Amino acid sequence: MYIDRMLRMIAGGFILLSLVLAHYHNPNWLWFTGFVGLNLFQSAFTNWCPMMTILKKLGMPEFPERHCGGHSKSI
Repeated sequence: MYIDRMLRMIAGGFILLSLVLAHYHNPNWLWFTGFVGLNLFQSAFTNWCPMMTILKKLGMPEFPERHCGGHSKSI
């Protein structure tokens, strides 16, 4: 897996988790949903996302590995 897929998975997971918490625990968790959405929105314009920085520091590859024949391998 590489950084773009992992970022989408984490963002989607955060949104789903906050919606579940808002429904079963406290509606104030919707502020977290808004924060994730706002972060995704600003990253479309700035091409910077804090989670991408964290994933890069953790060693997550940015692009799929190249193999013979020029095909990319996605895990």
